[in-house]
Amino acid sequence: MSLEQKTALVTGGSRGIGREIALSLADNCAQVAILYAGRKDAADETVRELEKKNVKAMAVQCDVSDDAAVQAAFKQVKDAFGPIDILVNNAGITKDMLTLRMSAEDFAKVIAVNLNGAFHTIKACYRDFLKLGWGRILNISSVSGLMGNPGQANYASSKAGLIGLTKTVARELANRGVTVNAICPGFIETDMTGAMNEEVLSKAVAAVPMSRLGTPKDIAKAAAFLCSEDAGYITGAVLQVDGGMYM
Repeated sequence: MSLEQKTALVTGGSRGIGREIALSLADNCAQVAILYAGRKDAADETVRELEKKNVKAMAVQCDVSDDAAVQAAFKQVKDAFGPIDILVNNAGITKDMLTLRMSAEDFAKVIAVNLNGAFHTIKACYRDFLKLGWGRILNISSVSGLMGNPGQANYASSKAGLIGLTKTVARELANRGVTVNAICPGFIETDMTGAMNEEVLSKAVAAVPMSRLGTPKDIAKAAAFLCSEDAGYITGAVLQVDGGMYM
């Protein structure tokens, strides 16, 4: 499943799920660029871990909700590594609140990062994929986008929209050797779940038929497969990695 001589770009790649996906792609010999929003220390540490795997790696700060910033970041990566072969849209934020109390600004901001950001990055390397005649786009959605979640009108909407974007771009690029898929994680051990109080976390775990939280590695392993040559006949798919939460 080697990705040697392939360039992968992972948004939100400095921590959590994005970091594990970047490391997993590096394990398969891809050179990896990560985009990060603000934590330079975490991004630099991830680059060091990637380089230990004997691959080229770099980190670029970028607000994916800003189309011009995305274009500039992608130019920087392509100048250093060449065309992008694999794009993983993992960047995402939450601003949870019951719909009645959610501000229009918080709704729009989550959509701007989680959904518009993926649109910006896909568009930034769309022509390269057409020229290469090969490519992998993987969008990290969520079970919240499939089943909804109280207090997450903005987040669930963005993740549901990401599934629609996945299927549309998959149809557009299917005959050009480019696959476009989505993964829907369930409850995963990240900084976000780590900040939950014990009672809420216990209720969350109780809703998972496998009776445990997933790990970033669970997502990364699925991501590495969907980005590989072995997944060349899979496109427009939505893979749930959720311990059975949504079925």
